[in-house]
Amino acid sequence: WKIYTRSNILPPQYISGDSVVERSIIGEGSSIYGKIYNSVIGCGVTIGKDTVVRDSIIMNEVEIGDHVELNKAIIAENVVIRDGARLGIGEEVENETDPHIYAHGIVTVGEHSVIPEGITIGKNTVVSGKTVASDYTDATLPSGKSFIKAGETS
Repeated sequence: WKIYTRSNILPPQYISGDSVVERSIIGEGSSIYGKIYNSVIGCGVTIGKDTVVRDSIIMNEVEIGDHVELNKAIIAENVVIRDGARLGIGEEVENETDPHIYAHGIVTVGEHSVIPEGITIGKNTVVSGKTVASDYTDATLPSGKSFIKAGETS
């Protein structure tokens, strides 16, 4: 039996001449200007210049700015990560909210979330909601912390 799936018609991936992609899968309609290692990138994703993505899963329609660093991140659909943000940085600390889910050094960002410019987010963390720079103390969410901005995830 044939299996049919409904898919939008998207252009092929664009990978700039300055980009590096190693051991990764890149979805249709994505534009890559940075470096991607051992990651899965969904459809319609934009990854900016001088951005490095390692060991991460990025769902569809995510916009990642320039000079961003992602390490062991799971990024849900329709997320915006602004220029200079750094996720998955620092020491591994047990998560205060749910240590069995937010573990193994992974950063989790919920759908429709916004990570402001220049923010640093540690390991074993979760962020959900349209956050602004003033939501973060010293432009940082330390490892093991959770920040869920209620009512602002969609």
